[in-house]
Amino acid sequence: MKRKLKLSACILLLFLGLTSVAQTQHPSWSRQSNIYEVNLRQYSESGSFADFEKHLPRLKEMGVEILWFMPITPIGIKDRKMSPSDLGSYYAVKDYKAVNPEHGTIADFKALVAKAHQLGFKVITDWVANHSSTDNKWVTEHPNFYTRDSSGKFLSPFDWSDVYKLNYRNSRMRDSMLDAMKFWIRETDIDGFRCDVAEEVPADFWKNSITQLRKMKELFMLAEGNKPWLHEVGFDATYNWDMMGKMAELYAGKINIHQFDSSINKGIRDFGPDAFRLYFTTNHDENSWNGTEFEKYGSAYPCFAVFTQTVYQSVPLIYSGQEEPNKKRLKFFVKDPIQWGKYEMAPFYKTLLNLRRENMALAAGSWYGKLNSSNNNAIFAYLRSNHEKRVLVLLNLSNSAQEFTIDDIHIKGKATDPFSKQKKKIKAKQKFSLPAWGYQVYAY
Repeated sequence: MKRKLKLSACILLLFLGLTSVAQTQHPSWSRQSNIYEVNLRQYSESGSFADFEKHLPRLKEMGVEILWFMPITPIGIKDRKMSPSDLGSYYAVKDYKAVNPEHGTIADFKALVAKAHQLGFKVITDWVANHSSTDNKWVTEHPNFYTRDSSGKFLSPFDWSDVYKLNYRNSRMRDSMLDAMKFWIRETDIDGFRCDVAEEVPADFWKNSITQLRKMKELFMLAEGNKPWLHEVGFDATYNWDMMGKMAELYAGKINIHQFDSSINKGIRDFGPDAFRLYFTTNHDENSWNGTEFEKYGSAYPCFAVFTQTVYQSVPLIYSGQEEPNKKRLKFFVKDPIQWGKYEMAPFYKTLLNLRRENMALAAGSWYGKLNSSNNNAIFAYLRSNHEKRVLVLLNLSNSAQEFTIDDIHIKGKATDPFSKQKKKIKAKQKFSLPAWGYQVYAY
């Protein structure tokens, strides 16, 4: 069995024609990990580090491993998107070496990181290297740190009028940005960064900076970007915006399952076997601006969540409130706390996160093979494998119940349904049935 699976993997990789993307030396703890995005402002009435710390035990119980905090730096007041009385955008950084008093003090954050480490979490923070607030002290002290037009006017990226774009032709600015990143590692012992609009920052800055930062400690680097070159300069993971869009299009009937499969294969070809990809059904941008997972996927949201947790190259993301589940769009510039209750989806996510941790077949980069079923127009079936460990995933990507068979020797064996804990003997030509947008997972 092992020899056949290895041979199949080679055939699959040759068939897909994987490009050569420079390999990153990923942190030893990251290959089977997951990320939980923390929106501190909306996490509690206070939005404080101290109040979030109270949630650490339940998040640990749920299986969360990497905590990603949206920017915790002070927010600019000048040119806020709505009005000066509102709280502004996290991503308009007023001071790269300070903490937003909305959340507490730097001592509070250090205590939170220490407690998280004690419980086994890793902690990464959002880093905004492309732009700062229009009232960042650099604007007056170092105006050449910013891009300006021929008349000397400061320029904003896109339509983001509350920020100015930084000038990466200025070597002193580059040094200052890297120094600020080092500050957070040295002073608070964080384990990496999620880098905002990383594609807008020059590649050579990232390559040099990531190399320098990794001399300080083993770090996990996540890029908000969807380009293969980000892995070449040292990022561990990149956003898979494409597949999030394809999930929504599939549910809306705009594409079919074969087009969905083609998009997966294109991603594998373009990024290569060693690139981690962030898979998600929602995040802070999607929830606030484009709709909740319930608006986008309806009753299919658990099915797509299973997909994000189990597909090839996946490092899955859970956003604040998905375990509740939060069914509202969280406002971005003003206070709009999550209404916590019974955490009804926590057992669902716990099952998936525990499966990822316990079964090496779901480690990023483990073998992935699409399986043929008797109904490939509705059923998306695949197998993950790593040595003797296997996980079989069956997804009904249609709005009607389906019965089908899978005639493949690789699914044969004794397996456990991680959701029901029931054991089942699976054989070739096995007959399965799934409800509309249903899912089934078996672990060997």
